Amino acid sequence: MAEGSRAEGSRTAPLAFGQVVIGPPGSGKTTYCHAMREFLARLGRSVAVVNLDPANEALARPCALDIGELVTLPDVMAGLGLGPNGGLLYCMEYLEANADWLRERLRALRGHYLLFDCPGQVELYTHHQALKNVLAQLAKWNFRLAAVHLVDSHYCTDPGKFISVLCTSLATMLHVELPHVNVLSKMDLIEQYGKLAFNLDYYTEVLDLSYLVDHLASDPFFRNFRRLNEKLVEVIEDYSLVSFVPLNVQDKQSMRQVMQAVDKANGYSFGDQEHRSLEALMSAAVGADFHFSSTLAVQENPSFSCDSERLKAFPGRVWTLSGNRQIEPGKAGRARKKEIRSPPS
Repeated sequence: MAEGSRAEGSRTAPLAFGQVVIGPPGSGKTTYCHAMREFLARLGRSVAVVNLDPANEALARPCALDIGELVTLPDVMAGLGLGPNGGLLYCMEYLEANADWLRERLRALRGHYLLFDCPGQVELYTHHQALKNVLAQLAKWNFRLAAVHLVDSHYCTDPGKFISVLCTSLATMLHVELPHVNVLSKMDLIEQYGKLAFNLDYYTEVLDLSYLVDHLASDPFFRNFRRLNEKLVEVIEDYSLVSFVPLNVQDKQSMRQVMQAVDKANGYSFGDQEHRSLEALMSAAVGADFHFSSTLAVQENPSFSCDSERLKAFPGRVWTLSGNRQIEPGKAGRARKKEIRSPPS
């Protein structure tokens, strides 16, 4: 009887939207959560940050809900004699076992757009079940969430690490089972990491990876593992799921691009008031002649070509040509070699 009442409550609960921010340690998850909260608040959304990282004790900014009220990593390590990795897994299993605690706390946040700041342990997103089960419970409680997977952009400067990141991102997408947006974070620092072997579009859209394998083969160490790298690349391209959105949290245009990708993923549709707020915000960022609707239309039209006649037909508008292009499954850029700049000899 109680289970029936609980199921009925789940069906009648109002929809709530949000983001589950995941990624390896140091990828900028907490910084992203607070930057996105400020950005969305300026658009008129009621935003709340939920800290699900039991190791994040010294919170730089207040959160609406903190898992530290339920369990903390230092207490688990001291009480059970576990290390940091095992302790984090135990904390997530403890949260799963106490899902009712989480549900009660989240009821007070209904009507808010939620940002879940998750732990930085890769195992939680690739094969461990606890966090996945917690997210499945949130879906049953009428939370419409998208996973925002942050990856440090410095991995682009190392072909071997980038292939590893692609494998991890693919495994995470398949395991978490949420609408997914992969993000290359800290793009404002990428120049400090060294020169990229290819242009940025190559990495964000994950174009023909055979070029990356060839580039790796120029290194005597990786030359011995060429066949392994080829097989890993084949798996990534056969799924044709992984792509990235570049992010610089200091740049409003970059934040807007990530926000739009996430809103499409979790099904959030904004009203007229937020639309006007976004136009005002972006006009301040790129100039008073910014037209959000026309720019968005260009971004979402993959067949658009920037010729002079079309530009003359719409004077005074700012055209953005960096929209996401749809890639046919199984053909993740193999036929687009002409777009790629070959590595220097």
